[in-house]
Amino acid sequence: MNNRRYALVGTGSRAGMYVGALTSTYADVGTLVAWCDTNPTRMKYYDEVVTAAGGTAPPHYGPDDFARLLDEQRPEVVIVTSPDATHHRYAVAALEAGCDVVVEKPLTTALDPAQEIVAAVEGSSGDLVVTFNYRYSPRNSEFRRLIADGAIGKVTSIHFEWALDTVHGADYFRRWHRRKEISGGLLVHKSSHHFDLVNWWLADVPEVVTAAGGLRFYGDKNAAERGLTDRPVRSAGSPGLTTDPFALDLAADDKLRALYLDAEGDDGYIRDQDVFSPGISIEDNMGLLVTYRSGAILTYSLNAHAPWEGYRVSVNGTEGRLELEVVERSFVDSVAAAVDPSVNPDDPTTGGTANPRPAGERILLQRHWEQAQEIEIPQGEGAHGGGDNQLLDDVFRPTGTPDPLERRAGYRDGLRSVAVGIAANQSLESGLPVSIKDFGLPLDR
Repeated sequence: MNNRRYALVGTGSRAGMYVGALTSTYADVGTLVAWCDTNPTRMKYYDEVVTAAGGTAPPHYGPDDFARLLDEQRPEVVIVTSPDATHHRYAVAALEAGCDVVVEKPLTTALDPAQEIVAAVEGSSGDLVVTFNYRYSPRNSEFRRLIADGAIGKVTSIHFEWALDTVHGADYFRRWHRRKEISGGLLVHKSSHHFDLVNWWLADVPEVVTAAGGLRFYGDKNAAERGLTDRPVRSAGSPGLTTDPFALDLAADDKLRALYLDAEGDDGYIRDQDVFSPGISIEDNMGLLVTYRSGAILTYSLNAHAPWEGYRVSVNGTEGRLELEVVERSFVDSVAAAVDPSVNPDDPTTGGTANPRPAGERILLQRHWEQAQEIEIPQGEGAHGGGDNQLLDDVFRPTGTPDPLERRAGYRDGLRSVAVGIAANQSLESGLPVSIKDFGLPLDR
């Protein structure tokens, strides 16, 4: 395979997976030839990652210079990891230049940009891939296989509950994701992962969405109702930095310090805003009812302030029921979280104790008139049971060999997932069901 030229747009934390891949395992098939970002300090951080791996630091470009980047550097592939509402800007320009595009989920945040991407894809020789890494997790892949093999017959309904804890969930309310005009809210930014899983598991197309939700826990008004007054504007420099479980100490993490704290002087972006400060326009409690073309019904909920992290899925079919339960973190230790939010109390090396909700995963299959049986989840090597390695192979070293599970996601997959979130946001505003069919997007599989 030829060594392809890659440009990367958006040099925040999310870029790390791609930079790490192209400077190590996939260096033989790809070379980074340009950065594009608003922030010189963040681009310099990744310069050091590249040079430490023996490469040459790519030239820097600002967002307004993206057309010049395409002309001067002639990338064959553009990776887009910028804030969600800007994805379409770079994807469209790159496709019009004939580049292939890799877009971090979500594909986009609103209907008009989605339609711009459709027009660009259909008029380009380039290809667009959306990186839905959850598809590659062995548990989710096995769930897909069981449904596709007819283990429970024809699917009639699915219930999907996702719990974000006060470590992971809270973080969306510190950073730019707290502004719906940039992230689309959690129903687009986070839930697009979950909607894609359901679309993929069912091999079906969503058609009508009804949503309810609101900001019930985070934000200044909710804090005041609970007596949480005199909160700091941000974590850095606050008196409770080492004792407040909702604080984030950027200086304590080398990467966060370099990418954000040290970079504030360039563009003024504050990464550690208080989760109970004003300015939050996204929801933290959400519920959806989605009907599919096949007639299947999805009930979905997302909570962003749960005491544990994970998800539960129940799929009902004409011949039985399939269940998936995943506990990624069984509880949040408030003291440990205040010192280091990345600490997982389930890890025995951090002093974790026995818990009636242990971290782990389980798939149960129960056919009519039979006892339930636990399904073994095959594991591979590497992060997420080997799923991350398979995703990166599909992105950087595609073989063209058909995958019976169809895990590689194209732009129609990206459209289907964000269409549910976009419809949900419209339903939140109107209080009425929203027909995705009226969007005019090419959603057929």
